[in-house]
Amino acid sequence: MPRALAIETSGRVGSIALWADGAIVSEATFPYGLRNAAAIQTIIQSQCQSAGWKPADVDHVYVSAGPGSFTGLRIGITLAKTLAFSLGLKVVAVPTVRALAANAPQEARHVIIVLDAKRQQVYAARFERQGAQWIEREPAQLADLAAILARSPRPVWLLGEGIAYHRQAIAAGGEGVVVAPQELWRARAGAVAEIGAEMAAAGQFADPYTLVPQYIRRPEAEEKWEARGRDQG
Repeated sequence: MPRALAIETSGRVGSIALWADGAIVSEATFPYGLRNAAAIQTIIQSQCQSAGWKPADVDHVYVSAGPGSFTGLRIGITLAKTLAFSLGLKVVAVPTVRALAANAPQEARHVIIVLDAKRQQVYAARFERQGAQWIEREPAQLADLAAILARSPRPVWLLGEGIAYHRQAIAAGGEGVVVAPQELWRARAGAVAEIGAEMAAAGQFADPYTLVPQYIRRPEAEEKWEARGRDQG
């Protein structure tokens, strides 16, 4: 079975994981301040050394591809591409919302992932558990949280770092809206590894030459730059 490295940099806390023989070999987290390529590579090297892995032992790299932090996703995707090119690894781009859904408690059947999109908006995705699988009922999109809550079956669990910024809309959602414990709000590299392995087994590899983060909406700086260009034109 292939050995893999998983990278998760979509939120305020990042993580990496090593995966082999259908299980997590090791997992390490790092704070926002260490979320840069050089620091992450140092952590990866340390984890590989502890596991007795050499660079040539790794076959795949699984990366959390968004939506999420613009800066964090760029760092993670760029690092995954660099490793793919330098070591000849195959790449799997794992939707961040799928990794977050994997955090849901066993009793949860319906889940909404809530990520802050700034400007009082959210990125939201809705999932339903069927057996051991999470089925995506609504893909990640810029959404009105009140509207997606209104059409979701109850009880519905909410996960994601956007919860902290949209508590008023959540409180207005009425009965049957369950906010997951805060430790479940961030995606984990271990979940990225597990989902990435499933996608790899299905042949769902990404082209590292064309791989880009799944932003849904462009970074605000790019939108302001384009708007300024229109004004000057």
